[in-house]
Amino acid sequence: MDNNVYLLTSKSSGQQIIIDAADDPQAIQKLLGEAALDSQTRTRLSLVVTTHRHWDHLRALAEIAKLPGVLTACGDEDADSIAAQTGVKADRRLQQGDIVGVDGIWLSAIRLTGHTPGSVALAYAEAGQPVWVFSGDSLFPGGLGNTDHDQTRFGTLFRDVVERVFDVYTDDTIVAPGHGSFTTLGAERPHLAGWEARGW
Repeated sequence: MDNNVYLLTSKSSGQQIIIDAADDPQAIQKLLGEAALDSQTRTRLSLVVTTHRHWDHLRALAEIAKLPGVLTACGDEDADSIAAQTGVKADRRLQQGDIVGVDGIWLSAIRLTGHTPGSVALAYAEAGQPVWVFSGDSLFPGGLGNTDHDQTRFGTLFRDVVERVFDVYTDDTIVAPGHGSFTTLGAERPHLAGWEARGW
């Protein structure tokens, strides 16, 4: 499914966060090993955040969550489904505006209801740098995530993305989606009216 797995490492503490343990535990372990070689501080995976409950974003979660000291988090309304699919009960069930992270990296949870009921994006801000929004499957270059042509779900997702992302963050904000390439809010903002008109 060409999923993206994001690994964030704190320069100060060496603690790490994975966003979406998507598919291949061995590939993720390799990623962790490469990050350890690239860090001046001893690294340790401390947290896995799952952006939403779809199978392609959590197939490695059970294996990775077994690593010593790893906590898990996901959107509140997707937590029960994720637990049923993986056997992993979330240590944190995220609501809009919750802060989750490790020493040196703190992420703000953004509830974006529509792709799934409990989808979350995660915003990372560092002084003097553009904000990063890890958007899961809710926001991509060229449009919003799939809502199965359900106009109610699309309307909810569009409203949340506009009010909680585009109205809050500046045009240099980097969007890191669950599949494919990065974009910026500035590149996508001119197309909002077109997305709303087409309904997907």
